Amino acid sequence: MTNLSVNVNKIAWLRNARGGHAPNILELSELIINSGVSGITVHPRPDLRHITPDDVYVLRELTSNKKVEFNIEGNPYSESNKHYPGFQEIIQIAKPDQCTLVPDSLEQITSDHGWDFVNRDRLEDADLVNRLKENSERISFFVDPIAEQLEGAKEAGTDRIEFYTGPYAADPGLNSIDPFIRCYDLARNLKLGVNAGHDLDLHNLAFFLENVPADEVSIGHALISDSLVMGIEKTVKQYLDLCN
Repeated sequence: MTNLSVNVNKIAWLRNARGGHAPNILELSELIINSGVSGITVHPRPDLRHITPDDVYVLRELTSNKKVEFNIEGNPYSESNKHYPGFQEIIQIAKPDQCTLVPDSLEQITSDHGWDFVNRDRLEDADLVNRLKENSERISFFVDPIAEQLEGAKEAGTDRIEFYTGPYAADPGLNSIDPFIRCYDLARNLKLGVNAGHDLDLHNLAFFLENVPADEVSIGHALISDSLVMGIEKTVKQYLDLCN
């Protein structure tokens, strides 16, 4: 069985497009939780394009009360501004169950690659993971399915890795799934938990999980898009059926 964590960024994005409180992210997140998911994911960014720090704190309270996992994604080095206190400060206040580190930048529309521990993305301070662990039960690094990157994440002190599944989702099949299968086995040998996410949907999720039985998948854009046609509860049930 694979846990499903729903990324609610798109609900906040739709709300922000008009202003005000509709759609209400708290009410819809509670509906999603009541439909049976294992967790809620948010990815706050300094430009507040969707999730705001206030959303994070409200959803932390909701997930605590509902006893489901709260996962906060983001770049630990994102800069603060008058509306955004910085990712590490948000983690310190919200104390999520899982903190997923993603090397995104403001220029990216969405996350499109994992950490590169080999060539470019050396952590700026060796104590980062230990510091984040003081306020989060679990640390996960967003990585591409490359052996050296998993080994780099392990060396950095992570508890889990989250596979960036964009390339698989763009062309699902035996060729695109093979790197994930090999790296899944490596992750288990390294005693790492395995999460996965990005562009997974009702058409490609089952094949992925048949070959890569991840501990958790984080799905947002596709699930919220599907819910515009089928409704939140029915959509969540369909994704849960595939995860089970």
